[in-house]
Parts: sequence; C-alpha cells; structure tokens
Amino acid sequence: MVIFRFFAMAAALLVALAGCSRTDMQQDGGPFLAREVMVDGATHRYQVFVPKRTEANGKPPVILFLHGSGERGSDGVKPTLVGLGPYVRAHADAFPAIVVFPQAPDDQEWSDNAPLAFAALDAATGEFGGDPARTYLTGISMGGYGTWDLALMQPQRFAALVPVCGGIEPHPDRPTMAARFVQGQADPFAAAAQRLRRTPVWIFHGAKDDAVPPEQSRRMAAALKVAGASDARYTEFPDANHNSWDPAYATPELWIWLFAQRR
Repeated sequence: MVIFRFFAMAAALLVALAGCSRTDMQQDGGPFLAREVMVDGATHRYQVFVPKRTEANGKPPVILFLHGSGERGSDGVKPTLVGLGPYVRAHADAFPAIVVFPQAPDDQEWSDNAPLAFAALDAATGEFGGDPARTYLTGISMGGYGTWDLALMQPQRFAALVPVCGGIEPHPDRPTMAARFVQGQADPFAAAAQRLRRTPVWIFHGAKDDAVPPEQSRRMAAALKVAGASDARYTEFPDANHNSWDPAYATPELWIWLFAQRR
C-alpha cells in the first residue's frame, strides 16, 4: 500500500505539471481533478475532489481548503498533499463533499489571494453542482489565518469554519500573516468574534505548537464565548506540535458536526 501511494502521488504530480485537466489520482472512490481559473489576467492551477456518491438532492456539500506555507507555488498539486488532502484520499470511497484546493503563489499570504480562493470555489461549485447552503471553510497554519480572514471578508458565505493552528494577530516572525480584516481594531479578537458569532466554528490547535502560538486559538475561542457565539468549539491536542491537522481531520465527530451545518 505504501508503494502504491508513492507511485500514485508521483503520477499525480506529473499529470499536474503537464497541465492535464483530468484526474491526478483515481482510486476506488472519487477523483481529484486538475482545473484552472483566471484571476486578474493570471492563470492559476487548482484541484477539486469530486465525491463518488451524491446525495438524494444531487447537491453535495462543498469544502474550501486553504493550505499552509509549504504548499505555496503554481503546480496545483502540493495543496492536496498535506492537511485535508491525505484524509480525503484515505476516505475517497465514502467522503461526501466536493473539496476545492486552491494554491497561493510563492511568498504570498491568503489575505493577498482571497479573490483566487473565491474564484476557484465558485468555479468548482458551479461545475460540480455543489450546495451553496452547505459550503465550509477550513485551513491549516497559514491557511488557518486565511480561514479567519476570508470568513471575515464574507461572513455570510460559509455555513461553518474549521481553522486549524491558525491565528488572528500578525505572526511574530511574519507580520504579513494575519487576519488583516480586523487589524487596527483595539481588540482584533473581539472584533472578529462579533463579526463571526453567528457562524458555527470548530477551532483546533496543538498545545506544543512552536510555529503558531496556541494562545492565538485560545484567545479567539474565548472571544467567541464572550460574544455569545451560537456554536463555537475548541479542541487543543495536549501532545501535538504544529501538526494538529492530522488529528483534527481524523476526529470523527468533526465530520458529523460539519455536514450538519447549513446556512
């Protein structure tokens, strides 16, 4: 199985680099499809997982996944290799949602690329008949920051948020990585919580994270509670360092909760 996955991932990379618009990996379950979107005159590659099974109404839920710093680039494939992508591949036969994997360019933040993420989400939702009322946003690390920022930009867009090891304030070693929508506020956590208090949120972080301080998620969870958020949850893994995404996405209750949310 390990050998199979190695060659399958290698094949996926070759297909994407060749600019092919077909599958990057075909398992017994749904495929990952390579797609392109034009934003401000530039073409950006991205990937879409299409579920094998559709629901009775024919409109599957849609997840927008924002990758971390290490997956930036232009190949269109790296965002599927860390975070949500491996989980979806492992459960491709039963995973019920369309998953959209845009890619931020090298040395840029998600705050700089919100139009790209929204354009890929719109294109995939339209092409594959996704349910706009059950559209969810999640991301890891840089993408965790992006999850907060994109949700703040369009608070009515998403039925639920799952930020993983993200933050609100500018990162101490990388000030450009922040939820910029609320920067300049006296209390950016309180401002973000007020704007998102009606959106269900499940936050994840590792207690031993030495890349993004867990205090960022703790403070945001506390701010949501003070704001009277309708459904705000926080899970901190006591033994996890920065990689809190693997245990987060492997939490069975997360998916039951997520797919029950509707705008």
